[in-house]
Parts: sequence; structure tokens; C-alpha cells
Amino acid sequence: MLDHRKIHRHFKSADPVIAQIIKQVGPFTLKPQRNRFRLLVRAIVSQQISVGAARSIFLRLEQRLQPDGIRPEGVARLTVEQFREVGLSRQKASYLHDLAAKCASGVVRLPRLGRMTDEHVIEELVQVKGIGIWSAQMFLIFALGRLDVFPPDDFGVRSAIGRLYEFADLPKKHECLEIGNRWRPYASIGSWYCWRFLELDRKPAAPKKAKGK
Repeated sequence: MLDHRKIHRHFKSADPVIAQIIKQVGPFTLKPQRNRFRLLVRAIVSQQISVGAARSIFLRLEQRLQPDGIRPEGVARLTVEQFREVGLSRQKASYLHDLAAKCASGVVRLPRLGRMTDEHVIEELVQVKGIGIWSAQMFLIFALGRLDVFPPDDFGVRSAIGRLYEFADLPKKHECLEIGNRWRPYASIGSWYCWRFLELDRKPAAPKKAKGK
């Protein structure tokens, strides 16, 4: 069980900028997602398209695979044309077929990933076409609940760092790594607060009450 006071004390000492976001957002609440295959499918579906489009396509794919849900055998049975019908490109269809095949054959051992080191998890997952280091890092954070993963290529994390630390332009990878290293051993948590900061920043400000009311 996480000690939220200990985490807050760590950031208060190591990086007051994130400590301030913690005060605004509250405790870290991310819970690992149990369906690992589903998460990887969603990661492939979401590549290079908007959040809204990815959500719609994933929902249609999930409906297409009912009643069994998103499982390797179901994904393997779909044709390229059926993937196209739900809005996926031929390239993503080939990625999903490769993912299903490698999970079914044991090249990617989803049940064992939780017992592997971060580095070995990444090595295992990048064998799949369409899954790179960033996707593997998202899997470590969102599926396995690893607390010390820093994704320097994540656009959201880079954007938040640029704004929180007042960079003139989008910070470079080495600049992000320098800041992310301050957060260890809670780099995943620092990244999560970057994403929450962007959500807060997008919310419209509450209207001010008129005087005398």
C-alpha cells in the first residue's frame, strides 16, 4: 500500500513544483489494469490519432468482438477488412494480428510480465510490430503499476514539464530526463501528476460572482 505522506514529502524535498500539483490534485490514485492484452490493443489503436477518435474506434472494436471481449483468439480471427470496418488502418490491423499471434504462441508471455524487471518487460513487448519503447513504458505504468518509470518521449509529460518549469520551447529529451531523475524512485507518479496538471489546465475557470451577490 502506498504511503502518500512519504510520497508527498519526497516531492516536497526533491521537486517542489510537483509537490504543488500534488496539493491541488490530491493523492495518486492510479490502479493497475488487469486485462493486459486489452491494454496493449488499446495502445496500438490509439497511436497517432486523437483521444476521441481512439476511444470511438476502440469501442467499435470491443463491440465487434462481443461476447468474448478483446482476447488474442478473437483478434486473430478478424480479417483486415473487418478491422477496416471499425476504423483501423491496414497497418494497425497487421500490428494487432502480430500481437495476437505472439501472445498466443508464447513469444510474449503476458502472465509472466509482472515478475520481470522493467528492462525485460520492454524487451519482451517491443518484439511486437507497432509496440515501441513508449508503448511498453505505458504498459509498465498502467498494467503493472510500476512506480519508477519515466517516459521522456511522452508528449503530455514533455508539454507539462515545459509549462511547469517555464521552458521557452518544448523541452528536449535530455532536459526532461534531468527533471524526471529528481522524481525517482517515483518517476511514474511524477509523470501521472504531469498528466493531471494538463487536465486541470484545460478546465474552464469558475465564473466570478458579481459584487453584492
